[in-house]
Formats: sequence, structure tokens, C-alpha cells
Amino acid sequence: MAFLAAGLTLAFMALLLHANTMRSARRRARSVKAVAKVVRNEPSPSFLTGPDGEIEYQNIAANERFSFCTGRSLASCFGDLFANPSSVVFRLQNKALALGSARDDIVTRRGHVRISVHLSGPDFYVWRLDELADQSGSRGGAEGMSLPMLTASRSGTVLFMNESFRRLVGERVKTLDRIFNSLPVRSGMENEITTREGPMRAVVAELESTGGRREIYILPRNQTNDLVTGDWPFFDDIPVPLMKITSDGLVVAANKKSRDLLASDIPERTPLSDLMEGLGRSIVDWLSEAAQGRGMNNTEFLKARNPDKEVFLQVTLSRVIQDGVPLLVAVLNDATELKTLEAQFVQSQKMQAIGQLAGGVAHDFNNLLTAISGHCDLLLLRHDQGDSDFADLVQINQNANRAASLVGQLLAFSRKQNLSPETIDLSDTLSDLAHLLNRLVGEKVVLSVTHDPDLQTIRADKRQLEQVLMNLVVNARDAMPDGGEIRVETQSRTLRVPLERDRAVVPPGDYVIVRVSDEGVGIPADRLPKIFEPFFTTKRTGEGTGLGLSTAYGIVKQSGGFIFVDSVVGSGTSFTLYFPAFDGPVEQPVAPIIRDQSYVSKTGEGVVLLVEDEAPVRAFASRALRLRGYTVLEAEDAESALKTLEDKELTVDIFVTDVIMPGMDGPSWVKIALKDRPGVKVVFVSGYAEEDFSDNQRQIPNSVFLPKPFSLNDLTSTVQNQLI
Repeated sequence: MAFLAAGLTLAFMALLLHANTMRSARRRARSVKAVAKVVRNEPSPSFLTGPDGEIEYQNIAANERFSFCTGRSLASCFGDLFANPSSVVFRLQNKALALGSARDDIVTRRGHVRISVHLSGPDFYVWRLDELADQSGSRGGAEGMSLPMLTASRSGTVLFMNESFRRLVGERVKTLDRIFNSLPVRSGMENEITTREGPMRAVVAELESTGGRREIYILPRNQTNDLVTGDWPFFDDIPVPLMKITSDGLVVAANKKSRDLLASDIPERTPLSDLMEGLGRSIVDWLSEAAQGRGMNNTEFLKARNPDKEVFLQVTLSRVIQDGVPLLVAVLNDATELKTLEAQFVQSQKMQAIGQLAGGVAHDFNNLLTAISGHCDLLLLRHDQGDSDFADLVQINQNANRAASLVGQLLAFSRKQNLSPETIDLSDTLSDLAHLLNRLVGEKVVLSVTHDPDLQTIRADKRQLEQVLMNLVVNARDAMPDGGEIRVETQSRTLRVPLERDRAVVPPGDYVIVRVSDEGVGIPADRLPKIFEPFFTTKRTGEGTGLGLSTAYGIVKQSGGFIFVDSVVGSGTSFTLYFPAFDGPVEQPVAPIIRDQSYVSKTGEGVVLLVEDEAPVRAFASRALRLRGYTVLEAEDAESALKTLEDKELTVDIFVTDVIMPGMDGPSWVKIALKDRPGVKVVFVSGYAEEDFSDNQRQIPNSVFLPKPFSLNDLTSTVQNQLI
């Protein structure tokens, strides 16, 4: 009985399933009929397919375009329309299944079409085929163009070949590697292609199309000759910038694309050198060599002589013969974006290299200046004011100090100077500085200062920041020889998103902005990228060192800020400085320690281990310390110093050591030495910034920093203060 009941249950379920299936089929049939009624008279070919891609209905327009396809797959119906229809149909159907609809633009031999599909029920799709306006840029569409042209996907699948291309290669191919003997395709240059008559060299031009597709045009040599002789009918409509040039550099023909690219009408027999520049040598010589068959595969980058905007061109030449005379066909490509990015990268690298060079030169100069000013101090000790040599020694000393100031500016640009940051209210700083700034600008210039009432504080070196503001105001004054107004404005600003400008990215956050604007002569656009470089100046010889803006740049960057410039020739210039707002506790400025200078003449006591790799500096420092009564042990490097300290009987009270030396550096050898002599005091000296090794110095107790160049008094007083 149980088996009988089970059998009756299965039979009943089968009947229910069959009934449901019949109802679903009837519902589906009604849906298909309703949709068919809607699309029947649509002007565009429309199809209804099942989940397997089989056509269940096609409208009148589809019958006229594709004849009768019902019962066949949609892919087979599209087989004569474009390449790889199966993959296109499969991809669009899957996308419609996931999203409800999908579409794609396809290049066909008859032009461009758009295929769209909608999921109209649980298991059938509505397809529509729309003709698009021709996008090839030539009369009669790509199919009728005499220039061989194809469209390919990113992966190299050939989606469309026009009739000219099919005649050239002798068949319809599916992938680029069947045409080009080497990939990737080199646009604007000669490539070897396989034709029905064998391998052939031809210039190839590749353009980006819609949907990531690539349009590739072929310029075979025989067609190039047609072009040269004027027999090519679609020259002006070819979507590739082309020129015909004589061997002596005259442009005798230029199509519309090249004229648009150069923003010029290009009258016949215009010298190419009047249109382009920047080759680095004579353009006529370059063209003459190409006409003789030399350097044909080299692409050159030139700059268009366009007064309105900067345009860079990639130029590739192809040599042809007309009536026994060599002529050149130039293929142009717009390389403005590429060259702009390259110029920005080169500028960034150059600024970095200049910074490293400035830092290195400044370090070496500091050693020289230490020796010069130090030995000058030693000489001054032996001369009084009545001596005939005293005035000369004073001049040497003063000029050494001026040179030290110049080196300090180089260190500022390379961000290797010593800063003493503190919490600053810019409103107070500018108020204190206003009197001096008014004296600097003179009587013909008006200085106006406005503040944001809710200005936040910043953290920076006040003395260096004042130097930046003075440099900017002096430059603004010099830019207005006939007078005008200089505006100094401050404001608080919060960036919600990063600010990208001039290769810099200002991260989100709170900032204090200082803007210095003038009404002067302005800075030409071609000079703007160079104004922060050391020794670059727009002033006449003798009017400036070219270090003012580079110093400002270095100080702002070392303070964690950003500096930007805007300028219009004839209207004025504006410098904008961004400083991160400081939200920490307000620090009270530390009053400078006023030392009693009488200690200079006192005699010191103790043993000094002096470690310095520069012999002139070591000689001066050693003599200076001995004159003050110290016992000095000398070492030219860290290894020699450690060897000296191997004598356990030797007592040393203080180490005076350079930081950067060949072999082991100062902090490293001092750490080793302090393991056995923990009570020894340390004085580090360096021509670099203190911050370069500040982390190491913090780990060394009882240590101070003395920057180079230092005077005799600087050195002896520092040592004496350490030993007190």
C-alpha cells in the first residue's frame, strides 16, 4: 500500500508540474506576442531570442536587412555584419541577464551600429540594431575609404576591415598578428605587414576610438606615391595628420587634420621651420638627411610655433620618389600630454638634483669658510686696531660672514638649514614686521595688510618666516618701478579634498594662507617653472642674486608648507603660501640666553678629543682650543679616535667631532666610545642641518650641536659651557 501511495503522489506532482509548465508556456507566448506587436513596425531591425540565442521573432526591418533568420541563432544572423558575433552576443546577453540591459557600439563594413538588448522576461531577450552616424571622419564611411583601415580591440582582435584593407591583405583576418610581422604596432612609423603579394613596409597610424577600440590606418608605399602626385581622392579627409614636404623643408601639402593640429592654414610652400621648433639642430638639415634615406625610423618630438598654447608633435617621416626627386610624407601625432608630463617629471628631478647639489656645495663651503674665518680670528688676536693690517683682517672676516649668509640661502633651498620652530600667530608677526616692510617698499609703493580675524596659529621658525615675507615683498616692489600696491593677506582655510596643483598635492586639513600680490609687470609663462631655482632671476645683472625665491621655497617646504605662484604679464603676480595650522598648546618664546662675554679671555681646563676629517678646520679648531688652555688630542676620522681611546689610562673630558666623515660618522663612533666613558660631554659640528642627525643626537646624553661655519669664540664658548 505504501508503494501505491508513493506512486500516486509522484503522478500527482507530475501532473501539477505539467500544468505549471503549460501555464508558463502560455504566459511566455503571450509576452512574446505582446513584445512582437510593439517592435513589429520599428524602423530599426529588432529580434526576440530565447536563452539559447535562437531567434523566435524578427520585425519587418530585420527581414529587409537580414532576410529571414527565425529559427537560427542571432550570432549566425550577424555573421556577415562584423567579426566574432558569437562573443559579442554572448557577452551582451550575460550582461543583460545580470543588469537587465546592455549595449555596445560596433564598427562594421557599412559603418557604425549600436546593438542593445533588454531582458523582457525570465527567458527571452529583445535585441535592437541602430545605425549610428559615421565616425570615421571620411566621406562615404570607412567601407568606401580608399585608405586601408581596420578596427581592433585592445587584445588585438580585428573587429572590422574596410574593402581597401581586405584587397591589400587578400582576405579577412581575425587578429593583428596575421597582418603585422611584429607587435605592438608602432604608430607613426614604418611597420612590416603581410599582404597578398608578400611582406611590405608601410607607415601605420593608430588612433583611439570609442570603447577602447583602436582604429589603424595603413599608408602603403604605392599609395604614398599616389598621395605625392595628388591622385589620392580622400587626402583632406584622412583622419591622420599628414604633410608632404620637399627635401629643402617646404610644406607643399597638408591635410585638414594637420592644419587643425597646428592651428594654421599652412599656405603652400611654407617652411616647416616656421611651423615647428625644438629639434636642437637645423630642421632643414634633418629633412635633407631623411630625403637621402638616413634616419628614417627615428621619431622626433618638435614644438609647434603656436602663440596661443603649447603643442608638442611626434613627427615621423616616410621617403617617396616623384619624377626622380625624393619627397617626404610626415605623419604627425599630438604628443602634448606626453611631453607635458615628461617636462613636469624632468623639472621635479632637476629641482631635486639642484637641491642635492646646493646642499653638498654648501657643506664644502662651510668647511672652507670655517677655516678662513677661523684663521682670520687667530690673526685678529695678534693685531690691535692701531695695526695697519687690522682693517684688512676685519674686511676678510666681514666678507667671510657674507659668504656664510649666501651658503645659508643655498641650505635653505636644499632644506638643510637649521630651523628653530615655534608657535606663531601670523597676525602678530606681520604687525611687528609692518614697519620694516614699509621702509623696504619705499614711497611710491603702498603696502596694505589684511588679516582673517579667526586666524589659526602655525609652527615655524619666526626669523626664517620673516625672511620669506621680506623676500616676497621686495620682489613685488621691484616688479612695480612706477609704483603701485602690494597686498599681503592672511586667511584660514579648510581643505576637504586634496588640492592638486603644480605637481604638488596639498592634503586635506586646516591651513593658514598668506598671499602676497602686486600690480607689476608679471612673469612670462615660460619662466614660471624656473623662478624657484637658485640663481635664476628676471632682474638685470647686479640687481639680484637669484636666491630670494629659492630661499623662500626651501624655508616654506622645510616648514611643511606649500608655495604657489600665479602671474599675468602686465597685470601682476601673486604668491600663495599654505602652512599647516597648529592646534597644539601655544608655546611661549624662549628668551635668548645672554652670556657674559668675559669668559672668552678665560683659560679653560680639560682634555678635548677633536675629530675632524678636514685638515684646515682641524688645524684652526685645535689652535683655538689650545690658546684657551685646553689639552687637545687630534684624530682625522672615527677609527683613529676609537684607537686613541683604547688607552684606558687616558682621561678625556669632551669630544668635539664632525658629524659627516668618511667611514664611520660622528654619532656612531661616539655611541661606541660612551659605553666605556659614559660621563664624557659631546659637541657635534657640521655643515649640514641639525635635523639630519637629530634623532641620533637625542640618543646621546650631554651633547650639543654647533653649526659650521663657527668662529673662534663660538667654538671655545660652546666647549666651555659644556664643561661647566
